Amino acid sequence: MPPVDSPLPELPNLRLVRHPLVEDKLARLRDASTPAAEFRGLLRQVAGLLAMAATADLPLREVPVRTPLETTTARRLAAPVTVVPILRAGLSLADGVLDVLPEARVGHFGLYRDEAALRPVPYYSKLPVDVADGDVLLVDPMVATGGSAGHALDQLRQRDCRRLRLLCLVAAPPGVARLLEHHPDVPVFAAALDRGLDARGYIVPGLGDAGDRSFGTP
Repeated sequence: MPPVDSPLPELPNLRLVRHPLVEDKLARLRDASTPAAEFRGLLRQVAGLLAMAATADLPLREVPVRTPLETTTARRLAAPVTVVPILRAGLSLADGVLDVLPEARVGHFGLYRDEAALRPVPYYSKLPVDVADGDVLLVDPMVATGGSAGHALDQLRQRDCRRLRLLCLVAAPPGVARLLEHHPDVPVFAAALDRGLDARGYIVPGLGDAGDRSFGTP
């Protein structure tokens, strides 16, 4: 499992996932010359590594299992897991999580950012009716201001979800701090914590707009 640390005492909700494979794939994701198809594949691969770290403490239950030789006791997940990508950039991350957790259910939040106000604008929401019965992994490649992730977490709270985790590729300190203020019990698993935000609210050095780069749109 990739090692995880919390590098900043002022951001105790942050969990940086440290692994040579994560570093290598992140470097290629940052490269402006990486084409869309490769970018999507790299997002998916990093998401699988993040998911391994983020699910390390999922609750388990003992079950009897009949092997080819005898009956033994094994452990399986105690509750269902739901993966919730924030559309559209979160789709590639969700695919990577499902590679290692194929039995998970999938919900969706549709949000876009008002570029002038730097606020999330919701346009779609679909979740399993029993989403609160287990752990929820919210996935979004970039946590810049924290507005979109914060809105999604608010909606999940309204559905009585309590075991929440956020997986992202790159985060900025203002966004992680905002999530700490409003959702202090939600750990943020990230591949990198970047320097900050530019005047448009984009993460720097960052990797650009993850949705546009994933799907080849301007």
